[in-house]
Amino acid sequence: MATRMKLKLKTVFVLYFMVSLMGLIYALMQLGQRCDCTEHDMPKDRTISRLRGEVHRLQEQMKKAEMTKSPQKQPVKAPQPTIFVITPTYARFVQKAELTRLSQTFMHVPQLHWILVEDSPHKTPLVTDFLAKSGLTYTHLHIATPKDRKLQEGDPSWLKPRGAEQRNEGLQWLRDDGRDQQAAVVYFADDDNTYSLQLFEEMRGTQRVSVWPVGLVGGMRYERPVVEGGKVVRFHTGWRPSRPFPMDMAGFAVSLKLVLANQDACFDGNAPMGFLESSFLQGLVTMDELEPKADNCTKVLVWHTRTEKPKMKREEALQAQGLGSDTAVEV
Repeated sequence: MATRMKLKLKTVFVLYFMVSLMGLIYALMQLGQRCDCTEHDMPKDRTISRLRGEVHRLQEQMKKAEMTKSPQKQPVKAPQPTIFVITPTYARFVQKAELTRLSQTFMHVPQLHWILVEDSPHKTPLVTDFLAKSGLTYTHLHIATPKDRKLQEGDPSWLKPRGAEQRNEGLQWLRDDGRDQQAAVVYFADDDNTYSLQLFEEMRGTQRVSVWPVGLVGGMRYERPVVEGGKVVRFHTGWRPSRPFPMDMAGFAVSLKLVLANQDACFDGNAPMGFLESSFLQGLVTMDELEPKADNCTKVLVWHTRTEKPKMKREEALQAQGLGSDTAVEV
């Protein structure tokens, strides 16, 4: 009896094991089969679609909020120091050509005020019209050089100082204009030189008198202050290096504060040859106080170029025949 019971239980257990094993095998087989779960996935797809729509709506709201909110205040930048450029000029065939070249350089220099001073007893129409169309901030002045200080036809350019009265007139305008001692710079730019834009950024931070090399001047490739330990110790020049400041007019700039603090500082129209710059600077600064610019005075950023005086032989010959060029055409 007991043996029969054991056989029945064993049979039941085997049957149960076989059925379970077959169910497991069937389930494993079903894992590799595709299942039509469309009905189960539909609620999930709807949920995903709704969430995507909600995200898109929130993104749009954030964009609108960014567009409507008040812009953040930018830090206020200190204004750039103004550069006052004093340029003497006089009537000649190449005057308008050289003023055009110079003005188109100045157009690229921010915060520049051009003081153009004619060597004339009155303002000429040519310069007046030219400045009005230049697009620059400018002041137009005039003062004639006394006859005894003027170069005569055939005189070499170095015989007498030129432009002293005109530069002094520009300085006097700065003093009389009632300007406070603002952070500004005064530069003397002749109309026949060539200027790099970088030069004006170099001089903008001038505290007293800043200096740099000048190319193609004094019969040399360049003249320059020689700097050692951050200080000017001497000058590289080929003519009379013993002068107080053996520099070209294009080689320095002066702070407006220093000009206003020294009311008598001016250019001496009777100065000996080569001493015009020294006549102005020696009352303002010592060599030890000079501020070297242009990479310690090793880079040339201004050139003492001159336009060749045009030859008018054919024009004169035609004029003698009554066939000369129309003088109403401004050159």
